[in-house]
Amino acid sequence: MDVDVEVTEKTAKKKKNKQRVLLLSSRGITHRMRHLMNDLEALLPHVKKDSKLDSKSQLNLLPELADLNNCNNTLYFEARRHEDLYLWAAKTPNGPSIKMHVQNVHTMDELKMTGNCLKGSRGLVSFDKAFEDTEWGKLTKEVFTQIFGVPSTSRRAKPFIDHILTFSIVDSKIWFRNFQIVEKDALQPSGPPQTTLVEIGPRFVLTPIRIFEGAFGGATVFSNPEFVSPAAARMALKREKGGKYNTRKDAEEDTRRRKEMRKREEDELAVSKVFA
Repeated sequence: MDVDVEVTEKTAKKKKNKQRVLLLSSRGITHRMRHLMNDLEALLPHVKKDSKLDSKSQLNLLPELADLNNCNNTLYFEARRHEDLYLWAAKTPNGPSIKMHVQNVHTMDELKMTGNCLKGSRGLVSFDKAFEDTEWGKLTKEVFTQIFGVPSTSRRAKPFIDHILTFSIVDSKIWFRNFQIVEKDALQPSGPPQTTLVEIGPRFVLTPIRIFEGAFGGATVFSNPEFVSPAAARMALKREKGGKYNTRKDAEEDTRRRKEMRKREEDELAVSKVFA
């Protein structure tokens, strides 16, 4: 009986983290979106990159693609008109899934940061305390932990930790940053160790839109009431400009009407009548 207990404990301790992530996008992404995907692929050695998805309306195909690639997580970048970018983070095949709007994208090539990390190295995943204040924050933290946490048994991962992936909530938005862990001062290489952080990149901001119970669909678990879609914001801006134009035209019409009212009638001794 004791032998069985010891065997059970050993198998429990040897439980492996077999998280794999499928990374793909829709048709129509820009060069900046493509470079962001390349940066994420370099940061996450357990990522499996797939070709672009032709149809944006057939999201139900993504769980099947993840199953074919032996992946239990999916990161899907969906491109819309006017360079709008949306990110789906999902647990496949059963969910949940989170749809987010991506803003303020800066890739590694754009930032020209001084930090650097070993390709294929594992990174620590750090979350702000604000994730524990809300239910959607706790769920998002769990999904991001399984997606961005690189397992030690990954085929391309190196047994080395030299950077930190940070997620912070500010103004109901999720801010992503990547920092290198520097243990020595560059000016004093032989001095005592001083741990500092140097930003590497990329960086971007995610606005949660909706959390679904299933993978890429299903019942809505959370809906962000503060989110305004970019299309609605552009329409509101056009309406504001149209309102200014109408106000200016109305003012011009009032000015013309007042000038007509102030006009005096022609006198009998006017030049036009005397020399007619």
